[in-house]
Amino acid sequence: MNEKPSVWRISLTTRFVFAGMGLVLLSLALCWLGLQYVDSDRNIILPCVALLTLPVAYLWMRSQLRDQLALFRALNGTVISYQDGDYSFGLHWPRNDELAELVAAHNELGNTLREQRLNLIQRELLLDTMVQNTPVAMLLVADQGAVVFANIAARQLLNQGRKLEGLRLNDILSHVSHSLQEAIQKGGDGLFTVKHTVDDILNDHDEEEVYHLAQRVFTLNGREHHLFLLRHLTAELRRQEVQTWKKVIRVISHELNNSLAPIASLAHSAQALIQKEKMERLPEILATIEERTRHLEDFIHGYARFAKLPAPQCTEVAWTQFIPSLQSHIPFQLTENLPDDVVRIDRPQIEQAILNLLKNAHESGSPATGVSLSVKRIIDGWRIAIVDQGSGMTETVMANALVPFYSTKRSGTGLGLALAREIVEAHGGRISLNNRPEGGLMVSLILPG
Repeated sequence: MNEKPSVWRISLTTRFVFAGMGLVLLSLALCWLGLQYVDSDRNIILPCVALLTLPVAYLWMRSQLRDQLALFRALNGTVISYQDGDYSFGLHWPRNDELAELVAAHNELGNTLREQRLNLIQRELLLDTMVQNTPVAMLLVADQGAVVFANIAARQLLNQGRKLEGLRLNDILSHVSHSLQEAIQKGGDGLFTVKHTVDDILNDHDEEEVYHLAQRVFTLNGREHHLFLLRHLTAELRRQEVQTWKKVIRVISHELNNSLAPIASLAHSAQALIQKEKMERLPEILATIEERTRHLEDFIHGYARFAKLPAPQCTEVAWTQFIPSLQSHIPFQLTENLPDDVVRIDRPQIEQAILNLLKNAHESGSPATGVSLSVKRIIDGWRIAIVDQGSGMTETVMANALVPFYSTKRSGTGLGLALAREIVEAHGGRISLNNRPEGGLMVSLILPG
């Protein structure tokens, strides 16, 4: 390492000037001696003195440059060490000159590189600890099909905890479930289910386990690599399933209570009127019972329709023909010109979804002229936006609006938005609800295109 140089500063230029002056004086002294003590011709003496001066000058300059040359060799060695990733070397220069500044800067560079290397190693250790202990199985495969990295979860899932590095992916897949093989060979992201045997179930495995597979391709060190991420979703999906069923049960219980409680009360009132032979109110009571019974019947039929929604049968449909045909069922305004393109959809299902949303928009308190629809091309497909000028939704209502059978209307079934969501997601799209700053609600249907 570098030590503190001497206080007196003598620059390299000054040292070389003094060295040159010393050589000149030495040459003059040798010439004078030759002229005084050697009895010969001056034309012969002067060249001889000059020849004698050259080796002396060489030795003199070499002695003056010995430390500098040693420092340059040391600098070359430390630079090579830095290239090899070894930053543990430092230099010492005791003199106070320009080289002392160079050595100080060089040592400071070494300290900085050493600290950066230490921080990098600590971050790599932290990252490796996180990757190794994450519950997501990670498998990195080179372009030739050999595994170059696998974390603990991947080893436990694919090779009973044993090392996977160096094995070929095809050999590993030959020992895993058929559903995992299909998911990897198909490519892309998605869910797949692993069904266990009776022996696995007896060993505390679930009968079926759900996994999510994500695949990515990237270039590393000039070679193509495939990254596979496998996430176990069984427990998470079960929690979500339980929460969904709880919501559905609460909504169904609420709807049944709203219908059965008045029916029971009205039946009791009718019985009392019959006993008292007061028949004039009996037709009104029976009509109310019929109305509540019919509402309950519609609710049950809606539940069955929602549960038995068939898979979409997609055909090519032109927007310029499809959207205007909806205006014969329910009025709305077109805010933009319709695209001339076609879209692959199940026309009856998408028509039902849009009509449900338009019906909700008219029942939101919006004026009829305030309900509008637009179709726009976006990056990942098509956006159908239905806008109203009603009161919008509170945070609580918006959080539950897409839950089946949830409704804030006394006579509502709570299936309009839920059915629209089911239809759109069956097409590979999605639905979103947003309150508008100027008032009202915007419902967006995103369809792949």
